[in-house]
Amino acid sequence: MQKLLFSALLLAGFNIPLQAQETPTTDSVALPEMVVTATRIDTAKNQLSAGTTVYTRADIERLQVKTFPDLLRGTTGIDMTQQGGDGKITSIFMRGTNSDHVLVLIDGIKVGSATLGTTAFEFIPIDQIERVEIIRGPLSSLYGSEAIGGVIQIFTRKGSQGDKPKVTLDAGGGSYDTLKASGTVSGKWDNNWYSVGASHYNTQGFNARQPVPGPFGFNQPDNDGYYNTAVNARAGHRFNNNAEIEASFMRYEGKTRYDGTFQDETKFVNQVVALSGSMNIFDNWKSTLRLGQSFDDNDQFAPDNSFSSNFYTQRWNATWLNEFHINDNHQFILGSDYRLDEADSSDLDTFNPVFDAYKERSRYDVGIFGELHSQILDNHFINASLRWDENEAFGDYVTGNFGWRYNSDIGISPFANFGNAFKAPTFNQLYFPDFGNPDLKPEESTSFEVGLAGDHHKWLQWEVRAYHTNIDNLITPVMDPVTFQFSAQNIGKSQIDGIEAELATQVMGWNSKLSMNLISPKNRETNLRLPRRTEKSLSFDLSRSFGQFDVGTTVLAQGDRFDDPANSIKVGGYVTVDLRTTYHFNKNWMLSAKLNNLLDKQYQTVNTYNTADRNFFIAIHYNN
Repeated sequence: MQKLLFSALLLAGFNIPLQAQETPTTDSVALPEMVVTATRIDTAKNQLSAGTTVYTRADIERLQVKTFPDLLRGTTGIDMTQQGGDGKITSIFMRGTNSDHVLVLIDGIKVGSATLGTTAFEFIPIDQIERVEIIRGPLSSLYGSEAIGGVIQIFTRKGSQGDKPKVTLDAGGGSYDTLKASGTVSGKWDNNWYSVGASHYNTQGFNARQPVPGPFGFNQPDNDGYYNTAVNARAGHRFNNNAEIEASFMRYEGKTRYDGTFQDETKFVNQVVALSGSMNIFDNWKSTLRLGQSFDDNDQFAPDNSFSSNFYTQRWNATWLNEFHINDNHQFILGSDYRLDEADSSDLDTFNPVFDAYKERSRYDVGIFGELHSQILDNHFINASLRWDENEAFGDYVTGNFGWRYNSDIGISPFANFGNAFKAPTFNQLYFPDFGNPDLKPEESTSFEVGLAGDHHKWLQWEVRAYHTNIDNLITPVMDPVTFQFSAQNIGKSQIDGIEAELATQVMGWNSKLSMNLISPKNRETNLRLPRRTEKSLSFDLSRSFGQFDVGTTVLAQGDRFDDPANSIKVGGYVTVDLRTTYHFNKNWMLSAKLNNLLDKQYQTVNTYNTADRNFFIAIHYNN
């Protein structure tokens, strides 16, 4: 059945667009012309050699996604697993790399847990997002640690730039007693702009996990709910000399329940604050200073509702970025980052009475980088970057990246990239009692990719990429045969080979998109597949407008995966089909409805963890 569907979707691919047009009544996705994350400055997308996906606010509303993981599901180059329903642990494997090999930024500020090394994607509120940029491939030469698989940058709501205040209101409900409401107010006056918003999401959920036998097993056949309340604000001012200052704030907090022997509930608080200012020193020199702070604070509770543990990490960010416009064909970027990570923990569990987990509670990283973006011989584009990092935990590290793209007169664009990247050890890997190893080195990678892209009279766009990545010094738990205790060691090695393809067009009003991922993520020591990665994935989206109605469907097909390094526990593949529609009463009001998992497929992405069966969501929307 799955092979049949893969073949059918491949044949259907010649009706598929990469991005849609951004209009309020056309159910399609807009092709953004400029991207910030790939070079840290505004750069035309068709001048980039790196694989790039952009979701705008219009895309989020068109696709009717309720959570941030829903938006990422099926994205080119991204494989995702979830340990239960909404609000449960979500892992992102970008181009087959580990879940802690993706750097996540919110408004330019690094976020995520300094103890785990991952970001809680499941908690990020989708209603507070204006735009998402996803860059695939190594970018440590611009951002430093963690950018082995790529970078995901989230831009919070900026709202209307019109003089008249814009108001948006959304409310809806659906299966599993799910309720959702949000609202924003935005606008500008004179040289000032502002946006303020709030949202709330609440679901009773379903049973997150099947019964687990054994001495540490459990059986908790209850609904595992989740709620999330978020606020965000953004304001800025442009001076008469075109200098700008802007501040942004986002905070989201709530509670999620899950199934576990020692812990089954987490209360979380996450916050990101950013302040930036920019000005033109000279006509050809723009300087930007950005300061920011993010933190995540998590309290875990036992099944009897008693307190179990707390983990708190805080990250301070400072960036000084300078853009030098040499001439129309050459731009040079010189910058520096300073980051300070702080961690704290208290733990109360069966094996360890109260303790402070970390002997070292902070570490800094200083990075200096430069990048050249050039257009040569009319249609050749070069991106070359180099970065030096000094990390308090392990010393210094140098990374580089080189990308080339040629835009021919016939609409065909060959491109190639080469780069290396690294990931610093986390606080848990360095300092956690009876496990951490303060002598760890950073994980390091080298990557190479080549590809072709085509853009033919705006009705047909396609792209094919092939890449190869080697990762060394992977940090792996190793058991001492005498003490039977585990410790972190740099012994792992992996090799990842993959092909990505996208195909898109607009035909007779139908907008469609096909994305395919074929990947071989291997452990170079054992030649076994890396755990929780699928080797093949295909997503297909089709949409069209009929007068006041918009209709669409999304199909996602993924192959099997193994849940353990030994490849002894297989989790089967699956196919899901979603349907959606929107009715526009007028330019201010619309009603949307979505049916997820139409075929009621029972599947898992992590062994024993359930996923949602057939479910629906209906919402009403207002904007003035």
